[in-house]
Amino acid sequence: MDPISPELPSGWTRAALSDITDVPDQYIPQDDESFVYIDIGAIDRTAKVIQNPQRMLGKDAPNRARKKVAAGDTLVSMTRPNLNAVALVPEIFDGQIASTGFDVLRPRAGIDPRWLAYTVRTDAFVNAMSELVQGALYPAVRSKDVRSYVTPLAPEAEQKRIADQLDILLSRIQSCNERLDSIPAMLKRFRHTVLRAATTGDLTEEIRAERNWSSTWPAQPLTSLGEIGRGKSKHRPRNDPRLYGGVYPFVQTGDVAQSGGLITKHHQTYSEFGLLQSRLWPAGTLCITIAANIADTAILEYPACFPDSVVGFVANPSECLVEFVKWSIDVVKDDLEALAPATAQKNINLAVLKSVMISCPSLEEQTEIVRRAKELLSIADQIESRYGAAITLSRQLAPLTLAKAFLGELVPQDPTDEPASALLARIAATHAEVANSPKARQPRQSRPPRIPNKAAAMTKNRQDQDVMGQPYLAEHLLRMGAPASAGALFKVAELPVGDFYKQLAWEVAQGHVKENETMLEPNHAAG
Repeated sequence: MDPISPELPSGWTRAALSDITDVPDQYIPQDDESFVYIDIGAIDRTAKVIQNPQRMLGKDAPNRARKKVAAGDTLVSMTRPNLNAVALVPEIFDGQIASTGFDVLRPRAGIDPRWLAYTVRTDAFVNAMSELVQGALYPAVRSKDVRSYVTPLAPEAEQKRIADQLDILLSRIQSCNERLDSIPAMLKRFRHTVLRAATTGDLTEEIRAERNWSSTWPAQPLTSLGEIGRGKSKHRPRNDPRLYGGVYPFVQTGDVAQSGGLITKHHQTYSEFGLLQSRLWPAGTLCITIAANIADTAILEYPACFPDSVVGFVANPSECLVEFVKWSIDVVKDDLEALAPATAQKNINLAVLKSVMISCPSLEEQTEIVRRAKELLSIADQIESRYGAAITLSRQLAPLTLAKAFLGELVPQDPTDEPASALLARIAATHAEVANSPKARQPRQSRPPRIPNKAAAMTKNRQDQDVMGQPYLAEHLLRMGAPASAGALFKVAELPVGDFYKQLAWEVAQGHVKENETMLEPNHAAG
């Protein structure tokens, strides 16, 4: 598959997966047969293991439950191969049933099962399969594509040595990544602890008496500490092109959420026409979101406009420091979110923010609190920066290690090993002998007929005026209120199966429906 193949180590050869694997027979479970069903969703794509498969009876099994697997098989998801949902079947799932969405690679004698499992985890395999994807709605490859992949093949003894070494190294890499993955949560807890200590007095408690600062912090409503008001964006419709493209920064809720607490960039600007129906808030304004993500906060580094989904607070310098107010709101963010009505678009009103009580010490103590808190928060920032660099490198370790393994650079070669070419010839001879031997005729597997489910009434078709050329399925998704599978959408669409998939493909192409892995949801163009 790769036109520029690196030179192989001595004793190695190349082989298509079809030359070193068998294809398990299809299997239909009986209605009263209990088994574990492994579908694509049961694959942990990070750890490459089977996780939380379903146990069910044959009568409840989907039509895709047809591949009986054995310990040592490798499962390769043929849908969205770029996601690399692959796993080696362990002993615990021997004899269970997998989805036909997998290609099941069963190693022939002389092929270490782990060699196959590691082969399909390499970047070379993933990239090769991704280039062969067919279909827009559910991009997938075929079993023949998987089995046509040509892989380096080491001698049998070396396969085991390499697989043993990969078991050790990749386990250590995964452990390292898991520890690194815990750092963001630790940093989040650390920052929250610092802010709580800052806004409750714990951060300066040991010097308060020494500096003769009052131990009583009077609680005051936000309105008494400065000016507070909603952003302005009165013009309708808001997508009027006259509003945009000028020199006035226009900060939106997403800019606040992604700012890290300090707004230094924006994605939209207002024109003079836009400014006329808005307001330019000064640098130093505290922006507080009241829609979507509730109570995200950030301080403006420059004058800017923002919509009415953002509240601006300009601190009275004789009463408070804007950083202290920001941190006080950050500490009660969860409480403010809990006040938002349980609707599709969460929001709180300005009155809620106006009623927030802030306990403020003297300006002198606020200044010391801000200094100390910034020092501690900068330590968290430094750790986060180092974490970012470390996680980038650690994510490269597994693919680099696999690449070295399949170049023969992970363990030394042993010149006494039987060459892989001899192994491959023996496998081919054995397979030919089995293929040419007479086979006993197997009785056809039968099962009692199932009682069909009550079919949905097909009252619509694509020729209807509200279907053809309309976002018909997208509107159903909007009414469902959450992403849905194609099967769930089909049940409510009341369309024949052929019309349903034609309509779905058209709406995806038009941008009315968006696919998100195995789920569908209305896109921005719908409704």
